[in-house]
Amino acid sequence: MKNIRVLVNGAKGRMGQEVVKAVTAAADLEIVDQTDLGDDLIARIKASQAQAVVDFTTAAVAFENTRKILEAGVHPVVGTSGLLAEQVAELQQMAKDKDIGGLIAPNFAIGAVLLMKYAQDAAKYLPDVEVIELHHNRKADAPSGTAVKTAQLIAEARQEIPKALVEEKELFEGARGSEVHGVRVHSLRLPGLVAHQEVIFGGTGETLTIRHDSIHRESFMPGVCLACRKVIGTQQLFYGLEHLL
Repeated sequence: MKNIRVLVNGAKGRMGQEVVKAVTAAADLEIVDQTDLGDDLIARIKASQAQAVVDFTTAAVAFENTRKILEAGVHPVVGTSGLLAEQVAELQQMAKDKDIGGLIAPNFAIGAVLLMKYAQDAAKYLPDVEVIELHHNRKADAPSGTAVKTAQLIAEARQEIPKALVEEKELFEGARGSEVHGVRVHSLRLPGLVAHQEVIFGGTGETLTIRHDSIHRESFMPGVCLACRKVIGTQQLFYGLEHLL
């Protein structure tokens, strides 16, 4: 069986460098090109005959990059966060029209995917919940894609949105975080962090905390490599790594 041909876009970034190392080390995957800002992505995809393109760039260009990957007729594996729900929906329709599958994942860490699943299950029984996401201080978008996805799954699972017991008043704007799908989300940005999330549920006389910590970017690489393998032959653009596990 031939190796799957992979192009890495955003290869000069910290995540991109990790992807290059991981794909190079995988026996069944092959790096055929590495691109970054200023490169002609469509031309490089076609010249390299890539089958899958891994994109870890920035939110400002991720949407257009994914459009280009689909336009070139190959499978996108997108880990760049910050895509809006309507952008994801537009890309999924484009993939459907072209019969090309791929993946957009808010988080490639297996533990983070499990955290989201467990949070969704817990929300059926403990609807009072808030999310705290913590990332390094070079992350530009907030809240994180993982937090947005977690809030979405919680909203789908819980039977009702708990009513406030008091009329809240923020003495400083943003003190209570932002509301995402009816769930309060708080974002921290500090040096020394990589990617972390806590989901805290409150009940009568009890709390439940589910936490995941990525302490190194290599934690995302098994999920990236798995996605490169799984997207080949698919005809649907999935949102969330759980669909390929």
